[in-house]
Amino acid sequence: MKTRILAIGATLLIGATAAACGGDDGTASGPVSPSAGARTAQHNQQDVTFAQMMIPHHRQALEMSEAVAAKSTDAEVRRLAQQIEKAQGPEIATMTGWLRTWGATVPSENGSGHVGGHGGHGGGGEMPGMMTERQMADLEKAAGAARDRMFLTMMIEHHEGAIAMARDEQAKGAHPDARRLAGTIITAQQAEIAAMRALLKR
Repeated sequence: MKTRILAIGATLLIGATAAACGGDDGTASGPVSPSAGARTAQHNQQDVTFAQMMIPHHRQALEMSEAVAAKSTDAEVRRLAQQIEKAQGPEIATMTGWLRTWGATVPSENGSGHVGGHGGHGGGGEMPGMMTERQMADLEKAAGAARDRMFLTMMIEHHEGAIAMARDEQAKGAHPDARRLAGTIITAQQAEIAAMRALLKR
C-alpha cells in the first residue's frame, strides 16, 4: 500500500513539474519567437543615428545621379548614375520605415532637394562625404565631359563617406536589418568606387 501511495505521489509530482514547464495549451518554457513588438524594439541610438544620417546622404546622391543621368552623353556614366538611383531610392524608403516604427524623427527635405540644416539628423554630427551647396551648384552648371568627371570625383568622396558611416553601424548598431543594410552599402559602394575610378582613368 505504501509503495502504491509513493508511486501516485511521484506521478503527481511529475505532472506538476510538466504543468510548470508547459500547460495543456502546448506552451513551453523554452525559447519562443519574439513578437513583432520585441523585434521592432531591438535597436539602439546608433541605429537611429545611422538611418537619420544616411537618408539625407542618400538623397544627395540621388540628386547628383539624377542630374547626370538626364544630361550625360556618356553611356557608362549614365548607367552608373542610374544604378545608384536604383539602389539608394529603396534604401531611403526602408530606413524611413524603420524610423517611423521606432518613433524617431524622419529627416525633412526642403523643396530644392537639399536637406535642411546640413543633415537634418537630430544632432548626430556632420555627415562624411556630403557635398556643399556650392559644389552641388557647380555640378548643375557644368556640362559635357566636365560634368561627368565632376560627378565621378564627387561621388567617390560621397561613397567613401557613406562607407565610413556604414562601418560605424556595423560596429555599434544593434538592429540586425540595419547592420545588414550597412554591409550591403559597403559592398555595393566599394564596387561603384572601383568602377568610377576606372572611368576617370579612361
